[in-house]
Amino acid sequence: MPVNSFDNYPMSWKPDKKALKRPFYYSIASLLEQDIINGFLAPGTKLPPQRELADFLDLNFTTITRAYKLCEFKGLIYAVTGSGTFVAPNAARSITISTDKITDCIDLGFVASFEQTNGIVAEIIQKVADKRYLEKLLNYNDPTGIPHQKTAGLNWMDSFGIHVDQEHIAIVSGAQNALAIALTALFEPGNRIATDLYTYSNFIELAKILNIQLVPIPSDQFGMLPNELEKQCCQTKIHGIFLMPSCCNPTTVMISDFRKHELAVVIRKHHLILIEDDIHAFLTAGMISDYQQPMFNLLPEQSVYICGTSKSICSGLRVAYMVYGDTLRKNILQSIFNVNVKTSSLDAEVITELILSGRAHEIVSQKKQLAQSANDIYTEYFPVSKPVGHPLSFYRWLSIHEHHDAVQLETDLKMRGIRVFHSDRFLSGQTTPNKYLRIALSSTNSLDELKMGLEILKQYLG
Repeated sequence: MPVNSFDNYPMSWKPDKKALKRPFYYSIASLLEQDIINGFLAPGTKLPPQRELADFLDLNFTTITRAYKLCEFKGLIYAVTGSGTFVAPNAARSITISTDKITDCIDLGFVASFEQTNGIVAEIIQKVADKRYLEKLLNYNDPTGIPHQKTAGLNWMDSFGIHVDQEHIAIVSGAQNALAIALTALFEPGNRIATDLYTYSNFIELAKILNIQLVPIPSDQFGMLPNELEKQCCQTKIHGIFLMPSCCNPTTVMISDFRKHELAVVIRKHHLILIEDDIHAFLTAGMISDYQQPMFNLLPEQSVYICGTSKSICSGLRVAYMVYGDTLRKNILQSIFNVNVKTSSLDAEVITELILSGRAHEIVSQKKQLAQSANDIYTEYFPVSKPVGHPLSFYRWLSIHEHHDAVQLETDLKMRGIRVFHSDRFLSGQTTPNKYLRIALSSTNSLDELKMGLEILKQYLG
């Protein structure tokens, strides 16, 4: 029994001893998860030290360690060396971003893809419907894509620097689907993946569902810091890394060519599996002088390259290309069949026709013009002395001085007629005093509506 009484001892969390059942570590983890989900432990709460909790419960120290580790794998808590263990910012709520139907509200939250170009897609759908082999697009054959569709995909990615054969490419149902396939194929529950401190919120949720732990790595204006990645790899076993080199969602940061090479050295040294989500390459390759090649070319045998077409061509046709090295091929193909059986050949055929006819490039050209106009408008309302991030990004990363609750801030703005997303949605791990808003520029029905939304936001922020 512990020598000291805990009856009046202040602790941020005191689980009910009577509720504990064997195995104790699992029971403690379940109680902690319930209290977090039920709102009894707010995000950022510092949990009792493991030894202190062990004394309070009269249990072995290692039992508490196992319980904390289990919750850490679930993304509920995170540990900071020398500081303690804390409740994760997004532990108690879903941060998945979707096009939830909103009325009487200007959407500056969900990042669409300038849907004004969908008229071109509709024309091509009519053309595909008239093809003599239409019925062959409606069966289970060619689960990774029909050969001519793969060829079109390789042609599309040629300007990005991707040069592989058809045995190392698969057509899947969008970039989010590609991420799910990569995680289920190449990682196991409890594995760790390094990410930027702020990263794609749906990837955070996907990792949480699969019990994969995300390890946040600091970055600068050139991307993730290689020395910080090296430090984490030396401290703990990391199995993979997730990067969005051409335009990180949500920060808009582009990984410079020299930084790609620096990161590749660390990734190769520690045998990490790289998931390279490069859906914004169409905005970067051939436009930004620093763009030389995808990271896949530096690490072909330990990389999965994802090229989605939702932002570049059409968001409603869920089509993406996965490119992978030979050592990963077997596991990925098995996962594709288990998750998808196959992707719609009809959707892939529409994308293929758009690419081969040249209309896809016409769409991209229009989207770039719309993105330029939207970014020019944004700069009028929120000017910056030194531009940061991709100049044609479909969203911007706005630093704010508001320190009240993220959910409350989003609610306040929604009541004023706009939807935006707070930076806490994008935190892959520990919290930070810096606060931002991700402002989507590509979802409004017109540039005038965008101006109205930005005006409301500017007035609210003062």
